Amino acid sequence: MNYNNRKFRPLKNSKNGEVSEDLIFHYSQEGNILTCKYSGANILAGHLIGLVDPRGNIDMRYHQVNKHGEIKTGICHSKPVVLANGKIQLLEDWEWTSGGKGKGTSVLEEL
Repeated sequence: MNYNNRKFRPLKNSKNGEVSEDLIFHYSQEGNILTCKYSGANILAGHLIGLVDPRGNIDMRYHQVNKHGEIKTGICHSKPVVLANGKIQLLEDWEWTSGGKGKGTSVLEEL
């Protein structure tokens, strides 16, 4: 699975997350290396870098600056699900590593 030039938006997120529905993730991929830039109402600037396995699962790390000027970092593992319309949903398990507390889940859907 290749995520290059795909865009995703959040459908669901845990309460302790900062991702809001207006945020757009812009994915790029070369080989199995994935990068992404994102921003929205709650996040002024965010980036992630990850590795994509042969089944499309993503092991990533992220860092972001929120609307309060705080830097936060975390890890995330995403599992793709191909929908009937051919678009991808990403089922995510994430955890804060700096600036936030706890773990959570989110669902992203391809635009």
